[in-house]
Amino acid sequence: MRFLIIILFSFFMINCADETVVKPAAKLSLEYPLQSYSRLRLDCPFSFAKNDVAFIEQKTNCGINIRYPKMKATLYLTYQRIKEDNLKALLLDAQKLTYDHTVKANEIFEQPRVDSINNVYGMFYIINGNAATQSQFYVTDSLNHFVTGSLYFEMKPNFDSIYPAVVYLRDDIRRIMETISWEE
Repeated sequence: MRFLIIILFSFFMINCADETVVKPAAKLSLEYPLQSYSRLRLDCPFSFAKNDVAFIEQKTNCGINIRYPKMKATLYLTYQRIKEDNLKALLLDAQKLTYDHTVKANEIFEQPRVDSINNVYGMFYIINGNAATQSQFYVTDSLNHFVTGSLYFEMKPNFDSIYPAVVYLRDDIRRIMETISWEE
């Protein structure tokens, strides 16, 4: 009898062991459409190429909101005409607006834009971390025109979650900076 109990006990112990299954690493799979661009011409002193998946909301004084509904993001563009000696103040405001995010940002990278052929000079700021914005930029011709842009998402910032969308939209911002031209 004792032998039978030992065999049954051993049988149950062997069968009760969980089989170890290695699970593959989980990765977020977000797919966005291939970027295709068309020239955006508004009644403003500048034009640029915009992503065809984005929607435009034109505001007063040539302010433009470029909305990306699938990503719940908006790129806010502001236009200001340079007057007499306000270029320095505009540059300082653009830099201050970016560096106000250092409280939440892990790092901020600067990428200058210099296109002397088309008179486009500016700075692209890459902001990594849980800051309110992940990208900002400004472009100017240094004489008449000044455009700033800020990218915001319609949610509490969680950089890890929105990173694929951030990369996609940073490419759009670079395209705007590369294709902007001044209209007189």
